Amino acid sequence: MVSTLDNTDMRLLKELKENARENIASLSKKLGIPRTTVHYRIKKLVEEGVIEKFTVKPNYKKLNLGTTAFILARYDPDSGLNQREVAERIAALEGVYEVHIIAGEWDLLIKVRAPSSEEVGQIVVDKLREIKGVGQTVTMVSFVTVKEEL
Repeated sequence: MVSTLDNTDMRLLKELKENARENIASLSKKLGIPRTTVHYRIKKLVEEGVIEKFTVKPNYKKLNLGTTAFILARYDPDSGLNQREVAERIAALEGVYEVHIIAGEWDLLIKVRAPSSEEVGQIVVDKLREIKGVGQTVTMVSFVTVKEEL
């Protein structure tokens, strides 16, 4: 059970989201609380599962993965697979970064990254649409990312 997060916890989380590598002394100074308190609060947030892991945010353009696309897909219930199994198979594809089972007219929302829109097309046509249980798809290529959080 997670205890109630106070304003200091929320400010600490915000700072760690901006830079998870920031040292305790710097966080202590920014938040105006002792270093031991910062250390204790981070440890508590990890133990309670509020912080699942510390990670990096890659620059995908520098990794030659500058094209982001979102794909809506329909689940084919006649496939013999359940929707979660289909989502897991999609998640295993190279170039797929997120898979969400969603409500509404579509069943799955998929985020992919590739070097170009042509290669996004290859992921959709040659990989995604070949997965048993994937029905109709619609692909939307992102022109620019205004905000993206980890």
